[in-house]
Amino acid sequence: MSGPAATALAVALLAAVLVVAVWRPRGTPEAVAAIPAAALVVVSGLLSGPDALAEVTRLGPTVGFLAAVLVLAHLADVEGVFTWAGSLLRGSRGRRSSDVECREGDFSDAGTPLFRRVFGVAAVTTAVLSLDATIVLLTPVVVRSARRMRLAAAPAAFVCAHLANSASLLLPVSNLTNLLAVGATGLSFVDFAALMALPWVVVLAVEYAGLRWVFRRDLDRPTSDDRERQPLDEDRLDEDVPVPMFALVVLALTLAGFAAAAPLGIEPVWVAVAGVVVLGARSLATRATTPAAVVRAADPLFCLFVLALGIVVAAVGVHGLGGVLGGLVAPLGTGFLGLLAVAGLAALLANVVNNLPATLLLLAAFGPAPATATVLAMLIGVGVGPNLTYVGSLATLLWRRVMAAEGVPPTLRRFTVAGLVTTPAALVAGTAALWLVSGSP
Repeated sequence: MSGPAATALAVALLAAVLVVAVWRPRGTPEAVAAIPAAALVVVSGLLSGPDALAEVTRLGPTVGFLAAVLVLAHLADVEGVFTWAGSLLRGSRGRRSSDVECREGDFSDAGTPLFRRVFGVAAVTTAVLSLDATIVLLTPVVVRSARRMRLAAAPAAFVCAHLANSASLLLPVSNLTNLLAVGATGLSFVDFAALMALPWVVVLAVEYAGLRWVFRRDLDRPTSDDRERQPLDEDRLDEDVPVPMFALVVLALTLAGFAAAAPLGIEPVWVAVAGVVVLGARSLATRATTPAAVVRAADPLFCLFVLALGIVVAAVGVHGLGGVLGGLVAPLGTGFLGLLAVAGLAALLANVVNNLPATLLLLAAFGPAPATATVLAMLIGVGVGPNLTYVGSLATLLWRRVMAAEGVPPTLRRFTVAGLVTTPAALVAGTAALWLVSGSP
């Protein structure tokens, strides 16, 4: 199949996959639409069988790494890493003094320290354990910590939402989009981190200032929501939460392994698997988790969704959109304005088709040997841009569901205001920082 009919069918299939992935009617897994769509792509001839297999082979190591990191985050959770983080977030108020102060109604200056602590923990969690850990594991801890301190959950929870995207710029392992793109740059783990360190810091500074301003009236004001004022049994994390030293050491060694593996030609997935084996052996031996829970943590259906989505996006690229995007990015160059245009286009595309398809489409449009700075500018766009709308990334959509499950659903108005205040400024500032460190003309 070729021509306008092929283009229309490819776009329609991608749209159907994204609609199901974004809205997930009745909790329908993303793969339910993606796998049949990928099969139809091959059966209809939009993409040949060998080409579809090549796409799966190309994405295989990345998806394997994603599964390993999801399991690693689950094991860190069952070993108490996020419970311990919750005690850090509450600081002195998470201990006995907090109970006294809460009963006496002393809430002065409690929200601002919590905001700062959440900001630091969310930035590190996203960078090291990926944005999924920040959304699925850290956000509930943050919400419950705020409720225990009788504070509005929104300021700190929005930090989790924004930093799950923005703080994922630092390392190749921080975001699936980074993993997809790093191969096109030819950068090692350390080189990637060195180039993205300044953009990461600058973007986080913009996020911090912007979110502080948006929530300036809510930070230190006790909540008036009766639901948030109720004590939570699971939040009686008490005074002496033990430091999960074994898990922290394994995570630190795994992160160091990512940096050491690249010069040796070892794929990051094997380092992540090694971390899973070491931490998993302890967790299974102590019955902190079960084999079934480990398999669920790997989220096989989501991994299949990513592979199937790659096939559908490849068909869209072959049948028209790839050429259009290629024509747009080819003349932009690697000067500041060119990089900013790439970041802006990536952000726009992420908010139209989601950041994962946007990354796949733009990588195809860049061609076989794109400039490193161009690829990194794209990552700033697909990393920061999704903070503007709910549909920008799957992580943001998942965060909205987590917030609803915790009884504090966010409003569209507040989400949009926070995005408008931070996202354009972060895109410009992050791109400027990238331009400075990349040595582009």
